[in-house]
Amino acid sequence: MRSSPRKRLPALLLGTALLASVLGVGTIASAASDSGGGTPAAASAVHTGHTMAVSTQASADDPDGDGYIPAVPQVTGVTPSTATPPVRYFHEFQANCSVTHTAPDDPIVFPGQPGKSHDHTFMGNTSTNAYSTTASLDGGATTCKAPADASAYWMPSLYNGDQKILPVGPQTIYYKAGVTDYTSVRPFPKGLRFVVGSPMQSADEFRHLKGFVEGWECGDSYFNVDIPASCPDRADVQLNIRFQAPSCWDGKYLDTPDHQSHMAYPVVKPGTNDNMCPADHPVALPMIEFKMAFPVNGDMSRVRLASGRGYSFHYDFFNGWEDRTLKAMVDHCIVGGLQCDARGYDQTHPEAGAALNADYRLP
Repeated sequence: MRSSPRKRLPALLLGTALLASVLGVGTIASAASDSGGGTPAAASAVHTGHTMAVSTQASADDPDGDGYIPAVPQVTGVTPSTATPPVRYFHEFQANCSVTHTAPDDPIVFPGQPGKSHDHTFMGNTSTNAYSTTASLDGGATTCKAPADASAYWMPSLYNGDQKILPVGPQTIYYKAGVTDYTSVRPFPKGLRFVVGSPMQSADEFRHLKGFVEGWECGDSYFNVDIPASCPDRADVQLNIRFQAPSCWDGKYLDTPDHQSHMAYPVVKPGTNDNMCPADHPVALPMIEFKMAFPVNGDMSRVRLASGRGYSFHYDFFNGWEDRTLKAMVDHCIVGGLQCDARGYDQTHPEAGAALNADYRLP
């Protein structure tokens, strides 16, 4: 339940405590004691950016300031699907989005407070800043191939020494089925936002997060928890990372005080190898997977994130898709069991057609 105006201050304090517990606010993690996979890079770096006081201002989408933004309407009467549809190896599409800008802003964690975060690299909606809201993102200009994707995507900026290293060209952001019953996946509600991972996580926590895929990799080096100390110095080698987001929603809130608890990762159906949503987060949504490529190789000893060591990697998502287009892509590609590009076209199943036209818009 949301707090009444009389309970606003206690609720805000509760939200502050929850956020502190998730982001580790008020502490500075030393890089010297965590080794993790790979050789530590920028050994003197510490976690920075979220070590100051937590947000003292609520999002403009949260008028009573309690940290909870209810979905309107809320999704009720849903139970996690235990069905097993016909086996399809793929059920996904891509949102190919380029970098727009960088800034020390975070409209989810520090709404309305420009400059309070560590530096972030933003993709998608070109207007994203500390003041971004559902309304400000809606219909905005975007660097994603599909003009209807006005979502905001961001992650801590990567540096080589003092030089900022930005991904070049469209980056791959997958929208996949995270549950076995891919036919149960429905589109994101407008305005849903969440944080994946934490800038304060330890090397061990990062390695064991459910969203961990291949960690940091370059050349033939995979599954590194920290940024490798060196990578092959060749034109075809970049530093890459893949990381998956939770895809089960509680159906109630577009955001919560810790920016995470309204979302959950799928769980294993007892007695099977199938994945399903947990009972308290029964709504299956697309599973976002960042696949980022940074143009840096060779000596990596000075490569670091704005948030600290490599294992501080995390990212944020703020849904700004136009509803009809997102539904068309989800229904055609995920529910339809296809491996689609940003047009919603699967080249191995040309008979299925595409969800969008040549301009990446609804026909």
